[in-house]
Formats: sequence, structure tokens, C-alpha cells
Amino acid sequence: MKRALPRVALPLLLAPMAAVLLATQLGARRHVESPSPSLPTAPGHAVADQTAVFAGGCFWGVEAVFEHLRGVASATSGYAGGSVPSPSYERVSSGKTGHAEAVRVVYDSSQITYEQLLKVFFAVAHDPTQLNRQGPDVGTQYRSVVFYGDDEQRRAAEAYVAQLRAAKTFRRPIVTEIVPLTEFYVAEDYHQDYMAHHPDAPYIVFNDAPKVERLRRQFPELYRKPATE
Repeated sequence: MKRALPRVALPLLLAPMAAVLLATQLGARRHVESPSPSLPTAPGHAVADQTAVFAGGCFWGVEAVFEHLRGVASATSGYAGGSVPSPSYERVSSGKTGHAEAVRVVYDSSQITYEQLLKVFFAVAHDPTQLNRQGPDVGTQYRSVVFYGDDEQRRAAEAYVAQLRAAKTFRRPIVTEIVPLTEFYVAEDYHQDYMAHHPDAPYIVFNDAPKVERLRRQFPELYRKPATE
């Protein structure tokens, strides 16, 4: 588990962890392509510097995925969904603040739409069928959440989840919460661009780098190398 093991986690523990994670991901997703959202952004509604917030496990990997998307200006790791103001990483990791590790995405909707962000989030950034956990990390701070900023985002998220269920994209039920964003707290500096700064860390190699590779393979038209690389 990410919180229990040091960043130089024992190699003997990593191999079985990776095997379990891969088996879990393969078991969750059916062998069908994720549908494209059927609610495109309305003509003339493209605006630079729009914001979206997602939570899906450890924010290092979710942040890295969104940083590799064309049209994304920034992806910032932080905390959202809880009741404790300005929480620290240690407090959020206790699971007692109500916050989830989340990522704030600032994007230009003339280059990438909110609906495309949703598709990437559900297809490669995390497994939306895991309840209060993600891979080796367990706790409510790792839950799957779409934090919507307005009714348009809420409708888009609800419609897309309905599409995924109708298409039977996943073998297990989708447990993603769709809730309003009340506040986003930026995480400590050492969490920002963590994958870019620590590409060889065992946790990154086994849990997060594969997500970015899946993004490159499944969404080549959206993939780009970020400035941090």
C-alpha cells in the first residue's frame, strides 16, 4: 500500500503487487471500447482556461495522465470533497478528513473538451469500479469522484456514466461519485509533477507509468509530451 511502504519499496513485494493490479484492471474492463460521450460541447462554447476536477486513487498517476493531454494547460494535485480546511497530506492519508486525493485540470476547450477529459478519466486514469480504493491503495481518500463545477459538467458526467453502464464497458458496477466541487486545496509542493521528478520510483513504474502508456496507445490523437519531461 502506498502509505505503508517507503518509496524504495522492497522489490520482492512489488512483483506480486503489480500482478494483482494488472489482474484487477483486466477483470474490471470488458473487451469493448469505451464509448465516446454523446453530449458534445455546444458550438461557440469553447473557452480557454476552463477547470475540471477528478479523483481516482493516488493523485500522482491521475495528474500524470492529464499532463500528457493536448490542450491541458496544467494538472495540479490536491484535496477535495472533505470538511477539513487546508488539510495536510498526513491528515488526508488518515482517511478522517473526508477529502479525496484529487487533480485540478485547467484546459482549453477549443483543443480538448470536457467530454474527452471524462473519457480519458474513465478509460485510462483509474478503475471506476473499485470502491474506496485504487490498486494497492485503500481508503476513502482514494475513492473515484467527478467533482463538477456547474450543471453542464454534472449533466455531462451523469450522461457519460449512463453510457458506460449501457455499453457494459466494465464487468463490475461503476462506483464513481458525481458531486459538486466546494473547495480544492493544492497539495504540498513535493507531490506536484511527482512522476516527472521520480520516473524510476517503484510505485510510479508499477502503478502510474502504465497509465500514461495506455493513454499514448489508446488516444494517440490527444497524447503529447508535457513540458515537464
